[in-house]
Amino acid sequence: MKKMTRYFAVLLLMTGGCTKDYLDKRSDQSLLVPGTVADYQKLMDASVAGNLNTVPGLNEIASDNYTADDATLTGLDAIERNSYLWAKDVYQGAAVNDWNQPYSGIFTCNVVLAGIDQADPSKGSLAKAVKGAAYFHRATAFYSLLQEFAAPYSAATAASLPGLPVRTTPDVNVIAGRGTLEQSYQQVISDLKAAADLLPETGTIKNRPVKAAAFAMLARTYQSMSDHARALDYATKALALNHQLIDYNTLEASGYDSPFPLIFPNGNPEALVFGNLVGYSFFIEPGVFADPILYGSYAEDDLRKSLFFADQGYGGFSYLGTYTGDFSSLFGGPATDELYLIRAESYARAGNTTAALKDLNDLLVTRWKTGTFVPFKANTSEDALPVILEERRKELIGRGLRWTDLRRLNLEERFKTTISKLSNGETIELLPGDKRYVFPIPDEEVNRSGIPQNER
Repeated sequence: MKKMTRYFAVLLLMTGGCTKDYLDKRSDQSLLVPGTVADYQKLMDASVAGNLNTVPGLNEIASDNYTADDATLTGLDAIERNSYLWAKDVYQGAAVNDWNQPYSGIFTCNVVLAGIDQADPSKGSLAKAVKGAAYFHRATAFYSLLQEFAAPYSAATAASLPGLPVRTTPDVNVIAGRGTLEQSYQQVISDLKAAADLLPETGTIKNRPVKAAAFAMLARTYQSMSDHARALDYATKALALNHQLIDYNTLEASGYDSPFPLIFPNGNPEALVFGNLVGYSFFIEPGVFADPILYGSYAEDDLRKSLFFADQGYGGFSYLGTYTGDFSSLFGGPATDELYLIRAESYARAGNTTAALKDLNDLLVTRWKTGTFVPFKANTSEDALPVILEERRKELIGRGLRWTDLRRLNLEERFKTTISKLSNGETIELLPGDKRYVFPIPDEEVNRSGIPQNER
């Protein structure tokens, strides 16, 4: 009991605490231990803003979705500027929220998983949902960390490359090594499968995951592992539970804010669970624009061109199309539009051109002005796949997914991409397979735990 009291006290400091009413009722330190299922639910809910539902954002800054002018870059925090320019020393001694926030969320989940089985057994369905949520959020955190701080997954090398510290206990004295990349991914898969077995099919608010969200994250994980057969399977399972798409003809571009409904309490039917990228000023700076080539790739009748972007008078088009409904908070959770694209790609890779194009066209008809969309056609799956990948990039901008796509597609000769950025008149390139596709582990973590640093 004393050990759990200490864990929970540390957690309160890490998350910023629970609700004021909850703490007022439990002001005696001896009672700062979750004792009921309801306590654990409150703990999870209170941790949403601080660490749960939050995934790294530096990789989105580092992607090729945006351009920034020199004046804007000069004014950015060093960690944001260095991520954008793929610098060798990204952090320059600063705290790394992309590392700290997911691991703080993992700590929260470990507290829940360590104690909830000893809580009130009469709350069976709620206990299952809370436990499932803890598995889900832990898996999502580990997955998102892998996309930034570990090498891209390849079945040929995953057993020999380092993974991440996989912490599955709330004991702060336990030092976890990096293990292998394969072990890290298997932890993600194991947690997500456990979550899928426990989570309910429907929910009331978006910060609490449901079964479809676990299936969707399994589809996303397997896609990043290039296991397209399993990605297809889990995307199909998720879509069987929720296949809703927003008809973009029902939305109105504002020019100053996201045209999408606020996600809370239950405002976006495509979003399977709330998730947001770590907040950085980069995403709301007036001198940061959507990549002009990307912006120019949208047809005039494609409503995403006017709903995702706006010319706010700074010389380029700003991205406003986040599914959180708040342009200052980028959406990073799983959603049904991503599932249609995962399944379309998986069908194409399996040689099922008809099914691949059906999923693609079923999505895109909801994105174009009514009566203007002409369905895509292709003679072969080889022809369909590049079209699907192009539409994937156009649909999922701002979701924190482009970096993973670049990493995984660079493992295929036909999709290798060199990206470049301009800074002070100098063109900086990032070649396929460059070591800068893996962010360094924060120095503080390396010094504390002794784990090996990533080469960069």
